[in-house]
Amino acid sequence: MRLIGREQLWQLTASGAAVVEVLPRKEYQRAHLPGALSLPLAELYPFSTVDLAKDRDIAVYCYDSQ
Repeated sequence: MRLIGREQLWQLTASGAAVVEVLPRKEYQRAHLPGALSLPLAELYPFSTVDLAKDRDIAVYCYDSQ
């Protein structure tokens, strides 16, 4: 795991990386990154990631205003 900036995220997605947002569902519905998959942190379990491709990078995003 590593922290990346916006520019690195765009590079990763351009090369096929998946973007997963762990925001609560209401926040995701209000605004989310284009093409991002919603997997709310409160609902994240090992089986909830089974559909994620194992052969590509995955960027996980969570906005915290605090």
